[in-house]
Amino acid sequence: MKFRHRPPHEEQRLRWRPLDAAATLPVPTFADVLAAAAAIRPHLSPTPLLRHPLLERACGTEVWVKHENHQPTGAFKVRGGVNLVSRLDPAERERGIIGASTGNHGQSLAWAAHRFGVRAVICVPKGANPVKAEAIRSWGAELVEHGRDFDEAREHCEALAAAHGYRYVHSGDEPLLIAGVATETLEIVEARPDIDVVVVPVGGGSGAAGACVVARALGGSVEVIGVQSEAAPAAYRSWQAHRLVEDRMGTAAEGLATRTAFALPQRILWEHLDDFLLVGEDDLERATLLMLETTRNLVEPAGAAAVAAVLRHPARFAGRRVAVVCSGGNLAPAQLAALLRRHPVEA
Repeated sequence: MKFRHRPPHEEQRLRWRPLDAAATLPVPTFADVLAAAAAIRPHLSPTPLLRHPLLERACGTEVWVKHENHQPTGAFKVRGGVNLVSRLDPAERERGIIGASTGNHGQSLAWAAHRFGVRAVICVPKGANPVKAEAIRSWGAELVEHGRDFDEAREHCEALAAAHGYRYVHSGDEPLLIAGVATETLEIVEARPDIDVVVVPVGGGSGAAGACVVARALGGSVEVIGVQSEAAPAAYRSWQAHRLVEDRMGTAAEGLATRTAFALPQRILWEHLDDFLLVGEDDLERATLLMLETTRNLVEPAGAAAVAAVLRHPARFAGRRVAVVCSGGNLAPAQLAALLRRHPVEA
């Protein structure tokens, strides 16, 4: 049975934000997701949906892992990038695109732009994940390092877009991106129509919003649960409050590292997300190492967030058939070495 969970409000000084122009953007429909699947199919193969017995033993329930870490960029966002860039009009192609990212959105745009012969400029925070930064460069995009976190890089990106006339591609407030990344959930339910719940990591929320679009089309037979870090809970608190808020950003998981919620994904989550869970930084690290050990896959902490939620909230998932989205696997060697030093027993 579906239900909506609203945990008690925790006392927190929050900065409220009004809905901006993204409030008027159209919400993607299931027809948009099907169109995105057709646009993506010539360029991206479906990713594996696999069971791993040792992981299931640790989780205590049936778990299917959607391996978006097998994408050519190592992360799910490339689906949205291909869907959007493939639909640029001639003027937009001539101007080129620009986006801000902690890495995976930037790789998505760089890969898609390379595929379709479009110029791309990607803004990342200073000290961004070197694996992701070099991958962005490898696809021919111009990399601009600016600011101490994603949101400062995003603000600089918006200024560059206005100054140079680039087509700005927001990492969440883009209907074509949401429809594109929704195809991961479409593949899950096509492969396993008996899935009970899909658990999706949340940074800006495009992946969870896309999952909700697909689940809504199925009439509520599949529950969608979002997961965010306790150290960067802006999207979680926005979902609780049904208003956009800013909050602290202290997570080391780049894919979850936003201090501002995004309007378009939140509009979808407010209406259709069944539950939203928080996990700790230690939960993310332990889940990352568990997935490395039990699935033999390199996974970044954001990509392990869904597993972290199942491990932290076992009663929520007991006896259910659970699909967890492994959203990315772009873990730098230095990050992996640091994880192993912090958790020597698990290693």
